[in-house]
Amino acid sequence: MFVRIVKMSLHSKYIAEFQEMFDEKKATIRNSDGCKLLELYQDKNNPEIFFTYSYWENESDLENYRNSDFFKATWKQTKGYFNAKPEAWSVDKRVSIH
Repeated sequence: MFVRIVKMSLHSKYIAEFQEMFDEKKATIRNSDGCKLLELYQDKNNPEIFFTYSYWENESDLENYRNSDFFKATWKQTKGYFNAKPEAWSVDKRVSIH
């Protein structure tokens, strides 16, 4: 399992629209093959900064999702909200303590 972290910085005027869009699409994202968890975070000090964390069984599941028509349409819409280039990391989860 690995984690995909995406940092997005949005124009303030699009924050509510982005959150609505995420609420509409989150179940489809989470139910994609291999996706085990999906979370959205908003920075406490800068409300324009959001992070998504998604847990994936393997990299091919994420790549299949990223190549889907659903992702392409969603990402095209999301890109219109950005005020800076997004950043993304794929990381291996080493330790988790609950």
